[in-house]
Amino acid sequence: MRVRQFLIGALAVLVGGAASAAAPTRDDLLADAVNTQDVVTYGMGLNVNRFSPLDQINAKTVDKLAPAWTANLDDDRGQEAQPLVHDGVIYAITHKSTFAFDARTGKQLWRHDLSFEKRMARVVCCGMIARGAVLYEGKLIRQALDNRVLALDMKTGQEVWSVQAADWQDGYTMTGAPLVADGVVIAGVAGGDMGVRGFLDGYDASTGKKLWRFWTTAGPDDPAGKTWEGDAYLHGGGATWLPGSYDPKLDLVYWGIGNPGPWNATVRPGDNLYTDSVVALRPKTGELVWHYQYIPNDTFDYDGVNELIQADLQIDGKTRQVILNANRNGFFYVIDRATGELLRANQFIDNQNWAKGLEPKTGRPILSDTAKAVLAGEEQVIWPSNIGGKNWGPASFNPNTGLVYLNGFELSMKYKLLNASWRRGMMFVAADFSFRLPEGGPPLGYLRAVDPLTGKRVWQVPYDPPANGGTLSTAGELVFTGLMTGELVAHHARTGKLLWSHKTASGIIGPPITYELDGQQYVAVMSGIGGLLALYLPHPELAKVPKGGSLTVFRLPAGGAQ
Repeated sequence: MRVRQFLIGALAVLVGGAASAAAPTRDDLLADAVNTQDVVTYGMGLNVNRFSPLDQINAKTVDKLAPAWTANLDDDRGQEAQPLVHDGVIYAITHKSTFAFDARTGKQLWRHDLSFEKRMARVVCCGMIARGAVLYEGKLIRQALDNRVLALDMKTGQEVWSVQAADWQDGYTMTGAPLVADGVVIAGVAGGDMGVRGFLDGYDASTGKKLWRFWTTAGPDDPAGKTWEGDAYLHGGGATWLPGSYDPKLDLVYWGIGNPGPWNATVRPGDNLYTDSVVALRPKTGELVWHYQYIPNDTFDYDGVNELIQADLQIDGKTRQVILNANRNGFFYVIDRATGELLRANQFIDNQNWAKGLEPKTGRPILSDTAKAVLAGEEQVIWPSNIGGKNWGPASFNPNTGLVYLNGFELSMKYKLLNASWRRGMMFVAADFSFRLPEGGPPLGYLRAVDPLTGKRVWQVPYDPPANGGTLSTAGELVFTGLMTGELVAHHARTGKLLWSHKTASGIIGPPITYELDGQQYVAVMSGIGGLLALYLPHPELAKVPKGGSLTVFRLPAGGAQ
């Protein structure tokens, strides 16, 4: 593990030593991307690279990987969350519970349960799920479906503080994972298709005191308010349901903003900022520093929330600090993370027909005749569907290969705009759509290795049903991902060759992690079918997958790390 030892040694110089057994500190969060013993953030680092320098499990040894233990999560909903690890304890959350397990044995140390009103299920888009948490200053901080942000004591599971961010009866829910940046907990909301007005909140991590709110649909007091007509911004969507990333040197938080509402763009003229955008904010104040909009006046539910991976890339002979975004709209964006300047934007899927292309300097879409026909009221077949060329499952970036590994989709939809009126707590979509599953056609999804500067696939492996659980890449030249049919698989990072597969008890729809304990590398993943694709994708294989949530931890057998 020479790569790990070098990185940890360098880190010790920067932050005064490797992470200790003490409660995770600010330095531990900053070091999460290179500290191999712990995983304390969603994304395995504030840069959300989901890359590990561990290489004990590698292309030569992975075929010996086997389960060390499995824990039942007492939940038959979809399990989209990423586990966390600190000081020999592994933490897992479901939509209703939070668990702490002994990372060596799987013994449950504590459990904390949430309760909800049954009526609330009608406003939760795409499954009763939770995606993750963060560990900070002795607390596990998570979000709840009824819009609570709460902190639990890492040792006991007892509640330390809890704040109510919004009323679920208005259509808001919280399904994402919070981000801690410079002592501020930043939390987003789902509900963009319920006619809500999206926002991000900042809270003091120690007390839960609310520090600021950033509205994602610009109102009259915002210079971008002119991009909305009348009071459309009040029900304009712009949900923030996936966590962002943080650059501590620039002191900027990057967050993806969801689609505008309703989907019918003809009823809300204008660019509709800050929907379908990335915003860069100051974590202490919520001040907007810059924004970049992928799609002005989006009408296809393409969203803009996908993860914002940070990397340093050579572009035109210069090293540029960038964020990478594989967008649902089928284009891969490379954006300067200091200024918001668009540096590259290229198609990374086979089929898209909603845009003729992008304007070279701005990246603004040039709508196709097909898209214009939809806006004129016609029903059309649109590529990609609103699931996107990539859905929410987080990608990973391997700095050794320079590639982004993602689960991609090749799926279209029949689409027609409708009329709708806003009603509190009800769907506010104003469009009719259905997915098209061609019989005997090409696969619906691929695990893809993408060059971020060109959008070209270096390799791809078909998966049908498509995978959507996210990827993990490692210095051992491996890419891990989970399949909705239940398998956790490992592919060679440079060739895509399948090297290992193990079937878990249910479908995998959440991202795996890896960490080191007692000198041994582990891989952990949650299993449990559910979520958007299981609900809405009429794939015959998904009906055969048993329900039930579990956490499975893998390791090499004694003597297997050769």
